[in-house]
Parts: sequence; structure tokens; C-alpha cells
Amino acid sequence: MKMRIAECGLRMCLLLALVVTTESLSFAQIPEPGPARSVNIPAVRESKLKNGLTVAVVEKRSVPLVTVQLLVKDGAASEGIKKAGLADMTASMLTKGTKTRTAEQIAEEMEFLGASINSGAGWNSSSVTIGVTSDKLEQAMAIMADVVLNPAFTQAELDLLKAQTLDGLKYNLTQPAYLANYAASVYTFREHPAGGTAASVESMTRSDIAGFHGLRYAPQHSILIFSGDVDVARANSLAARLFDSWPRTNTPVVSRGSATSVAAGSERAIVRRMVVLDLPGAGQASVNYYTAIDSVRRSGNEYYATSVLNSLLGGGYSSRLNQEIRIKRGLSYGAGSSFGWRGQNANFSTRTQTKNESAAEVAELVIAELKRLADTDAAEAEINPRRLVLTGGFGRNLETTGGLTAALADLYSFGIPAAELNRYMTSVAAVGPSNVKDFAAKYLYRGDIIIVGDYAKFKDDLTKRFPNMKVEVIKIDELNIESPTLRKSDIP
Repeated sequence: MKMRIAECGLRMCLLLALVVTTESLSFAQIPEPGPARSVNIPAVRESKLKNGLTVAVVEKRSVPLVTVQLLVKDGAASEGIKKAGLADMTASMLTKGTKTRTAEQIAEEMEFLGASINSGAGWNSSSVTIGVTSDKLEQAMAIMADVVLNPAFTQAELDLLKAQTLDGLKYNLTQPAYLANYAASVYTFREHPAGGTAASVESMTRSDIAGFHGLRYAPQHSILIFSGDVDVARANSLAARLFDSWPRTNTPVVSRGSATSVAAGSERAIVRRMVVLDLPGAGQASVNYYTAIDSVRRSGNEYYATSVLNSLLGGGYSSRLNQEIRIKRGLSYGAGSSFGWRGQNANFSTRTQTKNESAAEVAELVIAELKRLADTDAAEAEINPRRLVLTGGFGRNLETTGGLTAALADLYSFGIPAAELNRYMTSVAAVGPSNVKDFAAKYLYRGDIIIVGDYAKFKDDLTKRFPNMKVEVIKIDELNIESPTLRKSDIP
């Protein structure tokens, strides 16, 4: 018995020594990032069908897989708040049955092929995407063409989709983070929730869906992207056989951005307005900063500065927001930031969730980090790893057919030539500390802080930390997304 106790004691000592040694090594010195790896970007071959459909083919023959996406350059930007969610519901309905196939048959046929099919819409575009082995490409493409060109839009499927969407929305509107973005879409960005509102989803009719499809799904505004184990001749032959009969329309693409702008010479405080959506009983508070940035386009050179800025501020575990809010203070499980691109502008936001009692403190920390971005150059030792994270992620994404297709779809959505892929690595590498600082100083101000949570638990601290800030408090029962002030009482 004594021998066993001694052995256990020895094992415990060795284990503790190993833990101490490992921790000492892990915190003593953070390893330097390695050099950027080169990325082999395949050539993109483009052609057009007689009806104006662009066909883009990228051969990647290392594995017998193909991803195909039909991208329509029209999405939620072409719907109003009364029909918010129409673009996404139309795209979702495409796979719910055609004139010759039911939703079940579509699913079964794709499953039999070992393939996948997905459809959806965002602000700028709508899409249908398939993934399949190259030997089953023709069969999967036939199904894809059928759902795009011959959707049935049956009332039964629409009723089911509406019920599912309303159930999801009902739940989401109890979640602080979702509520903050939902409100910001109107309050800050002067847009609408792309996923819809309860009223807009409830009002959706089969005629609305069919009308959107008939007007907005047009070959001259669409791109059929092939990437993977397929050659140009085969891809073009399939595209012509399956999509050449798709008729053109006279409907222009809608490219609508935010209606907000900052007048020259206006006061340059980081925060213009502070809003609290009071959600009594909320387990946590969502703390967010939003600002609309006019005159900055996805197609411009400033895109690369925003990419590095975002990586530095809120793009991952080692970003500044996460360092300050999670790692140093333990106030959240994570904090981040992002840019949402539109045709003529961009929407910027930061996000984090914390306990209600620390909501005001987190808001203060977010503002401090935005101010630091605009006031001081980041050290090269800090910014270089962020550039490498971006270029490394870019290279990894292009190694898969899905990632390559998504990268091309992003470019085509904004009318950017596919050759721009070749500029990414060098353009990101060229962004320096002064570029990040200049962008932040020029654009990241006069935004809105929106906090969703149990106001009673952080009211006093918010007043203490922001004594000169007028705080608009909107009780959740008073919230109406169709009002520019978010209040039911302010609807004309």
C-alpha cells in the first residue's frame, strides 16, 4: 500500500512539473509568425451565353469534386420593409418543388447522387449552389437548372416556410444579439432586416414570390460559376444546354445603400447616439457599435485597409477587442467586429455579449478601442500577424472548390473582375499602420451604441460612465422596426 501511495505521489509531482513547464513555455515567448505562403490562383475562364448569362470556369483537378453556383446579382436591396425577407424566401422556395419535382423528390435525387443543393439570399445577391462529384455533374446540374427556371411555388410549401420563418423569428426576437442587429438595420443603416419582420413574413403571398422571381432572376444579371474537376468545354456545354432558353428581362439590378451620411465639418465624436432596448429578465446584455460608411466601396482600394483594420480590431481571438474584453477582464466569451458591404457603401459594427452588470463598462471599452485605432499607429509587430492571418485564411479558402466559388461570387456580386483575386495577397501586404489609422480617423465616428439587456441592472453605471450622453431607452414592448425611431408611438 505504501508503495502505491509513493508511486501516485511521484506521478502527481511529474504531472505538476509538466504543467508548470508547459505554462512557462507558453507564456514566456509568443512565437513569431512564419513567412506568408504563396498561393496558386487558377485562371478564371469567362464566356457568355446568347441570353447574357456569364459562365465562369475555374479548373481545379486535384480532387473529383465540383461546386457550381448560380449567382443572381439581386437580393434584399430590391425589397422594401413591407416585404422584408422576400428575396430570401424566394430563394428558399426554389428547392421546395418545381413543375416536375416535389421538394421530397429534389432532396431524394440529390441524396442519391451524393450531392448537396442550397439556396438563399443576402443583401446584394441570391444564389443556388450545388456540390457534387464530377462524374455526377450532369445529373445534379439538371436538377439545379430545374429549380432555378421552373419553380412551382406551391401554396402548401409557402405556408410551411412562413410558419417555420415566423417560429424562428419569434425565438430570435428574444435574443439580445439578434435584437441589436435587427434594430440597427433601420436605426443606423436605414435599411431593413433582410430576414424579414413578423408583419412582412405574414403578409407574403405566392404572387409576391413569383413576382420577385420573374423580375429579379434574369440571365443578364447572373453568373454561373464552376470550380473544381471540370474543364471549360464541358462546363460551357452544360451551361448552354441547360440555361440557354432562360429569357432575358428588362429589369435593372437594384443597388441600394444606406441613406445616412456624415456632413463635412460635423462634430467627430465616436458616438452620436446611445440606445438601450430594455429586455427585462435577459440573462445577458448585447453591447454593439454601428456606423454607416458612405463612399467606401467593396471595389475600392480601401477595402484592403478595412480588412486589416477589422482583423486588428475584432477579427479573432487575439484581436484588440477580444484581448481587452475577454482575455484581460473576463467580461465576455468573445468580442468581434465586421464590415457589411453594399453597392455604394459599407456598414460597420462591433459586437459582444456580457453580463448585464458590466454592459456600461464594455461599452466604454469598445469606444476606447475605436478611439485608439483613430489616434495612434499600430506597431508593425502587432499589425504584421494580422496581415498574415488574412492572407493565410485567403489561401486556405481557395484550396477548396466551395471556398474558391464563394470568393468569386463575392467579386461578381459587386461587379469586380475575377482577376482581382490575384491582387489580394499583395494588396493586404501593402497595408501599413498609417493606412489603418487614417481610415479609422476618417470613417469610424458618429456611430450608435445599441445595448440590449435588462436596463435596471446597468442603468446607474451607464449614467455614471456617460454623464453627458442622452440615452434613449425603448422598452421591448414599444419596439416597432417600421419606425425610424424604433418606437410604435412614432409611426405616422
